[in-house]
Amino acid sequence: MTAWGKQTPSQTYLKNFLKVCADVLQSRPRKPLALLTPMFTGIVQAIGSIAAREPRGVDLRLRVRSDDLDLSDVQLGDSIATNGVCLTVVALPGDGYWADVSKETLDFTTLGQLPVDAPVNLEKALRASDRLGGHIVSGHVDGVGTVVSRHRDGRSERFRLRVPAELARYIAHKGSICVDGTSLTVNKVEGAEFELNIVPHTLENTIFSHYTPGSSVNLEVDVVARYLERLILGINAADLAFSEKSGAITIDFLKNSGFLKL
Repeated sequence: MTAWGKQTPSQTYLKNFLKVCADVLQSRPRKPLALLTPMFTGIVQAIGSIAAREPRGVDLRLRVRSDDLDLSDVQLGDSIATNGVCLTVVALPGDGYWADVSKETLDFTTLGQLPVDAPVNLEKALRASDRLGGHIVSGHVDGVGTVVSRHRDGRSERFRLRVPAELARYIAHKGSICVDGTSLTVNKVEGAEFELNIVPHTLENTIFSHYTPGSSVNLEVDVVARYLERLILGINAADLAFSEKSGAITIDFLKNSGFLKL
């Protein structure tokens, strides 16, 4: 804690950051909330399946079928999280939707690997009146993880997953993680591996029941952890020495920046 009236460099940076955000919001044209960036909660609304795959050069057009997802309020241009990937609806054939998948998305998610009939978790974009039952999810996948093991744990099942090394620092015990579009709580962390306890309801209403050791899954880490890291980096965030691949924040960095006094 600092004395009243005095601020640390990090507090000053955060104050200025929030002021810039406020200025931008005040100056921008007012839009209905529905037109802002789509967000999700990680609460899966239905299970669908890949009905068709149409290559479009280096891109792909996917048809997703679902008898259980209510599409009566979905319009062209709306967003639907498909295994945690925010996709834009480009056609509504009646029993599902078509969506284009870019090369970038194919390179960094599992969508390019899914065969026809593969099951997928589905969630429509969050509305202002909806309950936030999970956590804030953007539908922007950070990387692909791997199921390491699965075993019974009482009435639940315990899953162990491995994440890419560069994402490990964002995963914390009792923190939030989004796996194939499902909002979950981390029960245990060991290095680049973490464990999840999946209760019967989640097992029955998501595609977790299909996972076996070796299965690939889309991962989205808690967005708060990502922004917090950038805020702590401050002006150093623009330095190549603090790129994501370098490991970013270290103990020496925290000491040299005045966050730690040892």
